[in-house]
Amino acid sequence: MSSAANVWAADLNQVDPQDIWRKDRDHFVHPWTHFDSFKKDGSLVMDRAEGVYVTDISGKRYLDGIGGLWCVNAGYGRKEIVDAIAAQATRIAFYNPFVDTTNVPAAELSAKLATLAPGDLNKVFFTCGGSTANDTAVRLAHYYHARRGKKSKLHVISRIDAYHGSTYLTGSITGRPGDRSPYLNFLDGWIHHVSSPNFYRSEKARKEGMSEAEFCDHLVQELEAKILEIGPDNVACFFAEPIMGAGGVIVPPEGYHARTLEVCRRHDVLYISDEVVTAFGRLGHFFASKDVFGIEPDMIVTAKGLTSGYQPLGACIFSDRIYDAMSAPDPDNWFTNGYTYSGHPVACAAGLANIAIMERDDICGHVQKMGPYLEKKLNELLDLPIVGQVRGKAFMMCVENVADKATREHLPDEVNIGKRISDHCERLGLIVRPLGALNVISPPLTLTEAQIDELVGILRKGIEAAMSDLKKEGHL
Repeated sequence: MSSAANVWAADLNQVDPQDIWRKDRDHFVHPWTHFDSFKKDGSLVMDRAEGVYVTDISGKRYLDGIGGLWCVNAGYGRKEIVDAIAAQATRIAFYNPFVDTTNVPAAELSAKLATLAPGDLNKVFFTCGGSTANDTAVRLAHYYHARRGKKSKLHVISRIDAYHGSTYLTGSITGRPGDRSPYLNFLDGWIHHVSSPNFYRSEKARKEGMSEAEFCDHLVQELEAKILEIGPDNVACFFAEPIMGAGGVIVPPEGYHARTLEVCRRHDVLYISDEVVTAFGRLGHFFASKDVFGIEPDMIVTAKGLTSGYQPLGACIFSDRIYDAMSAPDPDNWFTNGYTYSGHPVACAAGLANIAIMERDDICGHVQKMGPYLEKKLNELLDLPIVGQVRGKAFMMCVENVADKATREHLPDEVNIGKRISDHCERLGLIVRPLGALNVISPPLTLTEAQIDELVGILRKGIEAAMSDLKKEGHL
């Protein structure tokens, strides 16, 4: 090992697994920590990765069914991205991006994103991730309206089950009930939530016997009613993930996005498409808004797959119309928002290398081919008694587990079925993400047909093992 590497660590092959596990438990406070279980069990320490597989510090290999966290789209061990990172860090690792200083990768990547994004979304504001990109989108919306003399347009509308980040602002915009801890505070008064587009779980739809088309009518009418209730002169923007991610991989009814966009246009409300998860190939296209759902929003927010997780980077991509209003002549006009690491040269170099790989290897085309196969194989799990629904699209899927398929009643919370299934899968060599009663599947986009068979085969065994537990415990 080089002397430079020894500055920070000994030979990684000589690391003591128990020492690392203990240091992590004693010092690293993780996102979304459940303290009781963490203090007891600590973490699964990952050490190496290649392709679609990760290996823990003890040498056990797993198929990564969640792509890191919806983000390792190009797969692990991409030497081209690593080389781009190293070359850029050697050339110039950082220089401040404020006011009128830039770097080559930031300029190149912003221009590339403008060519990939739909319509006139030609302006790019770089951030450190999805949360800060969504935070920036709100500030852009407020600034845009104020520069047009409409300072009262401050209110934000989001949706129940939405996830938009964990800054103070985006944590408040998020509508996932499980994320609204009673021990945290949230902004109130100017952030609103309309219904989740989850037809399978809508009590109103079931109670009133709505078809999915009628449910869509209801959602569109509800959004317009909320805008009118607040007052169109007071509403700045509407946030919508094309497919909800952390809220449960919820695909809205057909036509939902086009119709809600039309409502927003009618009332001068900006439509912000949160593509932190859905962009960069997860649904088979660089961006899903136009190519999958047929809309051209006012802003697209992205992160995760932008660098395939090799570097932290987010972006808010917005229209020329917004930029022209923001940048209209005014000697006191400063957009005082940004981050030390906006347009970080090493992160942007990773993004450029990642996009080049996606284009060269036609990863979007691969997803268009393999996505239907993954959907088909996962839908075969519906023959299992506790699998109530398989939903999603392409490489963004989930399985919802229930006690009763007819009533859709969930198993008792204390069963913790999603976690129980994921634990069995982990034992069998597969990582899937538990979300309450759900198990999320969002693997690297390079998954082959054989690897899809492996993934679904292990998931089936994990569900069957969990069912066996439940029978012994008297829950089934």
